[in-house]
Amino acid sequence: MREILKGNIIDTLALGQLRVREQGYLLLEDGCIRGVCDSVPEDWADAAVHDYGDGLIMQSFADMHLHGPQYPMLGMGMDLPLMDWLDTYTFPVEARFADLDYARRTYRRLASDLITNGTTRVCMFSSLHTDATWILMEELEKAGVTGYVGKVNMDRNGKPGVLQEETEESIRETLRWLDGCHFEHIKPILTPRFTISCTDELMAALGRIARERGLYVQSHLSENDQEIAFTHELHPDTQRYWETYDKFGLWKDHTLMAHCVWSDEVERRAIRDAGVVVVHCADSNTNICSGVCPVKRMLDEGLQVTLGSDIAGGAQLPMYKVIAATIRTSKTRRMLDNWQSDFLTVEEGYYLGTTAGHRYFGAGEGFATGDKLHAIVINDWDFPETAKPLSVQQRFERAIYMTHRHNIVSVWSEGREVVHRD
Repeated sequence: MREILKGNIIDTLALGQLRVREQGYLLLEDGCIRGVCDSVPEDWADAAVHDYGDGLIMQSFADMHLHGPQYPMLGMGMDLPLMDWLDTYTFPVEARFADLDYARRTYRRLASDLITNGTTRVCMFSSLHTDATWILMEELEKAGVTGYVGKVNMDRNGKPGVLQEETEESIRETLRWLDGCHFEHIKPILTPRFTISCTDELMAALGRIARERGLYVQSHLSENDQEIAFTHELHPDTQRYWETYDKFGLWKDHTLMAHCVWSDEVERRAIRDAGVVVVHCADSNTNICSGVCPVKRMLDEGLQVTLGSDIAGGAQLPMYKVIAATIRTSKTRRMLDNWQSDFLTVEEGYYLGTTAGHRYFGAGEGFATGDKLHAIVINDWDFPETAKPLSVQQRFERAIYMTHRHNIVSVWSEGREVVHRD
């Protein structure tokens, strides 16, 4: 089936490079992008047209790090540092997901909130509960969200009897979970919570499973100074945090590491050389006082950087708000660096929240020919009236800072329109 999207088309092909085509045409065939052009080719004259008028047709968002079972505590418990925050607030909430009815209600709402806010791709942590993890994957798939979900592994330093597995149980349940994953658009990813939560035996088993089944890995790295010190106590044979993953075969191409706030030059070089992907979570790092990540420096050094909402350390699920928070914290970083470092521009923030994440899933740059369409349409009709008319690029900047859910009138995921508002 051939379809055409008509409107102001905005995408980003590289960091800081925005491509704007006013009143352009985006050509789709069976959900795949066939081109972006100024006029409709003659042989496309019979295609169905989705005319979005003066709307902004933009790339959808990719949230590369969030915790599904923490959604009920969104906006709560921001008064403690990471390790105390986990023990006091997070672990008791995640334990609730042994109740599958509760899991179904929560995950259905989460999936709906993600897709209606324009997030079409995710890499997400579930809880340690196998059956609840399948429910999360199912609800995301039904809503039109695509990506990866991981059953969390944790066999130490949790809450014994409340939220912690035995080692053999964790391995056995991981294999049961993997064997039961038969979803089209939501795939499994191995998810050791972090080194502190996993014994050597469990980490070694996950390394073997990753190798034997060809699976990606996601976890946390160098988020908080207390966490880093505790990790070193558990692994005195290592010099740096990243080595605790490497020695078990979990440090490899496509491994996702959230935060990396305190990764030094040596650790950053290890990230780059291994093809590990950084997930920067600006809102979370501020809320629980972890630190201010030197994102610009990472980009200058050639690291792959993406963005995550990191709910519920992060208090904002919509990725347009995450992008705005990322830009703000990069300016804080500049001030902390005595104005010696650059901050992120809106165009750069948008790249990190869209193209950089979509590339993890094999997509090209921007609205690349051959890719399945992942897009949103923003109607900014109710933004405050300006003193003079704005260019499309100026409207784009306002959209990043001022969009609300109701402004997103259409969402396309994997070539299908999954959200439509008149």
